[in-house]
Amino acid sequence: MEEHDRQLERMKELHKILKEASRAYYQENAEIMSNYEYDALYDELCALEKETGIVLADSPTVKVGYEIVSELPKERHASPMLSLDKTKEREALVSWLNGRAGVLSWKLDGLTNVLTYRNGVLEKAVTRGNGEIGEIITNNVKVYKNVPLTIPYQGELTVRGEAIITYSEFDRINSEIADAEARYKNPRNLCSGSVRQQNNEITAQRNVQFYAYTLVMAEPDPGFATRCEQMEFLKKQGFTCVEYKKVTPETIVSEIGRMEEELPKNDFPSDGLVLTFDEIAYANSLGRTAKFPRDSIAFKWADETAQTTLLEIEWSASRTGLINPVAIFSPVELEGTSVSRASIHNVSIMESLGLGVGDTIEVYKANMIIPQIAANLTKSKSAKPPKYCPVCKAETVLREENEVKSLYCPNAACPAKQVKSIAHFVTRDAMNIDGLSEATIEKFLSEKIISSAADLFRISEHKEQIVTLEGFGEKSYAKLFEAVEAAKKTTPARVLYAIGVPNIGLSTAKLICRVFGEDLHAVMNATLEQLVTVDGVGEVIAEGMVSYFQNPENRQKVEELISILTIEKPESVSASPISGKTFVITGKVEQFKDRSALKTYIEERGGRVTGSVSEKTDYLINNDALSQSAKNKKAKELGVTVITEEDFMKLAESEE
Repeated sequence: MEEHDRQLERMKELHKILKEASRAYYQENAEIMSNYEYDALYDELCALEKETGIVLADSPTVKVGYEIVSELPKERHASPMLSLDKTKEREALVSWLNGRAGVLSWKLDGLTNVLTYRNGVLEKAVTRGNGEIGEIITNNVKVYKNVPLTIPYQGELTVRGEAIITYSEFDRINSEIADAEARYKNPRNLCSGSVRQQNNEITAQRNVQFYAYTLVMAEPDPGFATRCEQMEFLKKQGFTCVEYKKVTPETIVSEIGRMEEELPKNDFPSDGLVLTFDEIAYANSLGRTAKFPRDSIAFKWADETAQTTLLEIEWSASRTGLINPVAIFSPVELEGTSVSRASIHNVSIMESLGLGVGDTIEVYKANMIIPQIAANLTKSKSAKPPKYCPVCKAETVLREENEVKSLYCPNAACPAKQVKSIAHFVTRDAMNIDGLSEATIEKFLSEKIISSAADLFRISEHKEQIVTLEGFGEKSYAKLFEAVEAAKKTTPARVLYAIGVPNIGLSTAKLICRVFGEDLHAVMNATLEQLVTVDGVGEVIAEGMVSYFQNPENRQKVEELISILTIEKPESVSASPISGKTFVITGKVEQFKDRSALKTYIEERGGRVTGSVSEKTDYLINNDALSQSAKNKKAKELGVTVITEEDFMKLAESEE
């Protein structure tokens, strides 16, 4: 180990020792070392920082002030941050190298940050954003666990890397949240929210880490010939760098195999590998296509599958009366997490898979996120739909529409319908009332605190009762009350979606409200003939909506909400090149937080998003260049244009 590396390791060791001593002294009124010992170690750290020119963000010698900002300012990148072309074929990477050496590294699954240093001091940090414009998060980056606030290099330096939250830290944060429904779903989403906080004290509490992977610019130019030299340079500046390995066409396949073996052991989230040419001059000479840089390519793991045993089929009642089958199986590890259940969606799928308790099934994570059953290897076909609702015990009804069999509970008073209905009412796309899990809603119903969704806006009348409930207190109540008050200011489309009209999603609700002048009374009084003229509303949706509002109880529910809420018309959308176009989104997105965010972006500009490809689809958005998904195949059959996110952004912004 070189002297510089030993110094860095000693600095990190001193960080840990001094922080533990401070925690014991200030938080526990205990001393684990004398003041003399503490001062000696502190002085040693100061000397090392002076000698190396490196001060890490979590150093005991640094006091970074916490700051709350009203919003994160935005900034356009000097050059677009392009997505990478992708492949799942290992041999394709051998051909791609074309006889040259490359650098293989992990493709970390977090939030890309671009850091700029001037005269050895961190000056600015910006998120990737949509690739063109990012958010300035300098104050937040200063409280990352391992970012150097000062570096030895005294020129201007820009480095790109990934902000991540480790699996162990993710588990720690979730373990402190008692309500399972309120826990974070995955490290990437938690990291994205943590990095983009307006209060950087919250960022600090999440222990975000930064892994550098590209030296974007250094002026004056150090004159590096290879990527490996750049990475070694970044390490000497105090950056934690993503693990990388120099490879050749002869070694790359075996190296991928080695990294694949490491994948389950990694504490950091990743969704593949990145291969870059090692020779900088050659890489720069390649330029870029309209979609991708030519000097790098991403390798995506093929869907990981695992065999397991089906233990039972659980039937879950919903707000519409639909009772969905859910497969419960022996836990298996997939994509770094333990999985033990997967939705089967409907009775037809259950029957087509030939499911039965004890069957050997193959499971995988669709898009590395959603557990699904890939195949049933034994097909006992013994599973049957229950004769009675698992909640209210009413006799169930099996209905078939468009050759799809689904199970329903016909009991209008089924408690599951009420719980699920209110749970839907408070979701993010509906009224967006944070902190209300199904368990809490069920508790509020049983305690007679609420009897309908509208009663949520009157919880202040029950404050004394709520704060005495198990799991609640003054702080929990205050947070809930604040969320309820914020939700009172809303739009007609959110209300229409929230009340749970059958087959009305948020995008359809927006279209309907737009056509009827953002007037909920006009929407309630719309005729079948008027509704079927709305783009995307067929006879089934129109009939269901007319039937819903013919029910006096439903009309009264909406009138009550109108009297309580402040319903504002959304700002009119200016003419957009995607207005009136129909899109389908598949696979993982990279320039948006998730597919829901991309969907919102499209709808706000007058476009429409559907779940399946048809002759009416204008574009399929898919970032995977080699995807053989059913949607891609369908698009090719129908002549539907397949575009990447980058293509879409150029289309959406071409005339704005």
